[in-house]
Amino acid sequence: MRITWITDNSTPATVKYGTSSGVYDSSASGSVSSYKYVWYESGEIHDVVIGPLKPNNVYYYRCGLDSSPEFSFKTAPAEFPIKFAVSGDLGQTDWTSSTLDHIEKSNYDVLLLPGDLSYADLNQPLWDSFGRLVEPLASKRPWMVTQGNHEIEKIPLIHKQPFTAYNARWRMPYEQSGSDSNLYYSFEVAGVHVIMLGSYTDFDPNSTQYIWLQTDLKNVDRSRTPWLIVLIHAPWYNSNHAHQGETESVDMKKDMEDLLYQARVDVVFAGHIHAYERFIRVYKDQADNCGPVYINIGDGGNREGLATDYIEPQPKISVFREASFGHGELEVVNATHAQWSWHRNDDDEAVLGDLIWLTSLPSDPNCRV
Repeated sequence: MRITWITDNSTPATVKYGTSSGVYDSSASGSVSSYKYVWYESGEIHDVVIGPLKPNNVYYYRCGLDSSPEFSFKTAPAEFPIKFAVSGDLGQTDWTSSTLDHIEKSNYDVLLLPGDLSYADLNQPLWDSFGRLVEPLASKRPWMVTQGNHEIEKIPLIHKQPFTAYNARWRMPYEQSGSDSNLYYSFEVAGVHVIMLGSYTDFDPNSTQYIWLQTDLKNVDRSRTPWLIVLIHAPWYNSNHAHQGETESVDMKKDMEDLLYQARVDVVFAGHIHAYERFIRVYKDQADNCGPVYINIGDGGNREGLATDYIEPQPKISVFREASFGHGELEVVNATHAQWSWHRNDDDEAVLGDLIWLTSLPSDPNCRV
């Protein structure tokens, strides 16, 4: 597990941890960094990897000084079942707080976030307030994220480097999957191979991301990880009027859809559209039992509000769509079956807004890789 925290003052990049509260029989040290953004200078960003750790266990830990507060987290299970919470376009509004409250009650193992985290949009202190907002959850479970358009934060002539704050604050384990960029990577957990793609970096067939994706997909062993999930930010399928025709959606789909189809990807999650929509299994705009299920889950609570204007009539490949804030849960029960559910913030956590059972594509004799 990688633990990241930020302090105003200089403190050691050390994490002490153990399996009992107040008893830390292990420790690890890491790196300290910071970044500048125009006139803003970040605090000290501490980055420490601890382990090896036992799966499905609770660990207690302190970051830096002995006087710092104790936190605890639970490691993910090493085998099925495993539950993913999925929420995109979070922001930091009252809607966001409601989404986080619902997610916390879901007893999830790993959170997947398909881009648009803080909505800082150049105002760097909002990255700090976002960190404080999500800390009660992100300190307890693995949070795995990819970038969205609100993470770019380029200013012509003044700050030309994109993703400065995002890359400094939200470092993902990209090196471990052979990626050269924090903007795309993969990881495996409990029989699931998860690929995080970057909608806002190069993705054409000559790009390093495309070549990396080809290699990563070839290395997937569906006997070990029978489920294959992909996250992007800009959706490839979308029947909302919002964000139609954007190159990050249209051209990325044109360049990469074949790769995902041939690899028998089970589910593709996207954000960007501030509403919920689920499609059937699709390939090249047509129903296809061997294509991925596409799900847009950008309804986490951002300040821009909901995208309520849908294209009519509803396309046949779109089976459920609703402009409400909420989150999703993917509970992978075993190598062949998983349950996807979507939960509105307006309802109690136990109330299901949408529910479907999924069968992994390798278990379908007509869709084997």
